[in-house]
Amino acid sequence: MAEQTIRLKEELESKLRLAKDVQELEQIRVEFLGKNGLITGLLKGMKDLSIEEKKTFGQEVNVLKTEAAELIADKGEELKNAEIMAEINAMPDFDISMPGTLDRGSYHPITLVQRQCEKIFKSMGFTVEDYSEVVTDYECFESLNIPKHHPARDMQDTYYLENGQLLKSQTSAAQNAIYKKYKDALVNDGVPIKAIFPGRCFRNEATDACHENTFFQMEGVMVDKNISISNLIFFMKTMLSEVFQKDIRVRLRPGFFPFVEPGFELDISCLICGGEGCPSCKHSGWLELCPCGMIHPEVLKAGGIDPEEYTGFAFGLGLTRLAMMKYGVKDIRDLNSGSLKSLSQFTDDE
Repeated sequence: MAEQTIRLKEELESKLRLAKDVQELEQIRVEFLGKNGLITGLLKGMKDLSIEEKKTFGQEVNVLKTEAAELIADKGEELKNAEIMAEINAMPDFDISMPGTLDRGSYHPITLVQRQCEKIFKSMGFTVEDYSEVVTDYECFESLNIPKHHPARDMQDTYYLENGQLLKSQTSAAQNAIYKKYKDALVNDGVPIKAIFPGRCFRNEATDACHENTFFQMEGVMVDKNISISNLIFFMKTMLSEVFQKDIRVRLRPGFFPFVEPGFELDISCLICGGEGCPSCKHSGWLELCPCGMIHPEVLKAGGIDPEEYTGFAFGLGLTRLAMMKYGVKDIRDLNSGSLKSLSQFTDDE
């Protein structure tokens, strides 16, 4: 029986030496290791062998199968490397010391604004966190004081997945995880929770000049003893003055968000029309930029923090709208258009 396995291995090695591409290699693999392959066929002839012979021959066939798989895999790597080298050799000669002739790329305006905001908040002691775009109902709603069937859910047309998860409709979905991550340092060491977590959000909205079904936000939270609205206003005005390099007119008006109490809408004077009114600001002269407020006690409790001892603020900065204001983009749909003509005007100004 050993002669059969030796002969098949020699035949395989011979064919592998002649294989010129991955297509021929696949044919060889099927010929030897396929369901009706030569090596598999060896096992079909074992019915006339004694029990001891079956045991010995079966071991020989298994060894052959393993060796054949390794030989084919090695040949596959060899052929792939050969294809890569052939592509490299086919490239025209060029002088790497010559200056490049290709146009320089640019970052997306939202990326530029996000990096600038991250730099500003880092300078004020905030950490930058990342979070998944696919979250649970608990993360996006229930942990934020929005139980099932609560009418506040109607404010966000949410994309639900078949497995019960959803595309996050707000960066607030990361709040619960952030509180749990840093609560020990807050309670045991007295280190305030100061974090921002930018990300992409999704809502099934009709699009217009100031609404998109995909947009970017930057959530920010600060939790410590004796935190108040004045702390929130200070950090937001500092951030805006740094982004725009000038004082920006802002207004704070009452707003309802289940995860903050009291809640506010922070608006900025529209920089596209100078406050006179345009489609970007719905002809109001003001653009809603940052829902914010003091973190609701129930939200702190869900994160394992005692609201009797600690308070905090949270804000949801609209990075997409901030980019529109900073760069004078009149239609939010331009930012997701993929139009190089629209986006190539932006360069990293850091």
